[in-house]
Amino acid sequence: MDKLELEILGLSSSQSQSGSFALVLGEKEGSRRLPIIIGMFEAQAIAIEIEKIVPNRPMTHDLFKSFAHNFNFTVEEIIISDLKEGVFFAKIECSDGGKTITVDARPSDAIAIGLRFSVPIYTYESVLSEAGIVLTDEESEREPATRSESKKGKPLKEQLKDMSPDSLKTLLDEALKQEDYERAAKIRDEMNRRN
Repeated sequence: MDKLELEILGLSSSQSQSGSFALVLGEKEGSRRLPIIIGMFEAQAIAIEIEKIVPNRPMTHDLFKSFAHNFNFTVEEIIISDLKEGVFFAKIECSDGGKTITVDARPSDAIAIGLRFSVPIYTYESVLSEAGIVLTDEESEREPATRSESKKGKPLKEQLKDMSPDSLKTLLDEALKQEDYERAAKIRDEMNRRN
């Protein structure tokens, strides 16, 4: 079965399930998108790795990487392998240099681990045919709503532009303390933009 390589296109609040996030993967050599609903903690684990934020304490996926490193095995690739009754399944391909082992995982955990090992993410045509979507030009231009939009409707990015550097630093410290890494990344981006 031929594998199709995917890339992470976005991570946003799920409009269909409260407290969940939509992780959107896209075909590298095509136009189909594969949206996967994931939990808040998994979304944070993916977001902090994408944004290269280093948490105060290692997260579960960082622990997995440390464990793998200390026992001399590595992750080779991630495969979104199946879709059954609306539930995605994934596999983590691991190797010790000689023997390859396949480990079953939830897609969100597999992707969070795959990001830490900088390995490719794949799926099969059967999965993309069943769950993949093709966005129209109008839909792809629209920016997904994020949980960082305030109740007034003003996006966090706009709110941050009006804040002083000291206020941004305080807000960043609070976000990190609360382990709200998505918000911390946006604050950090605004601070970097000013420098």
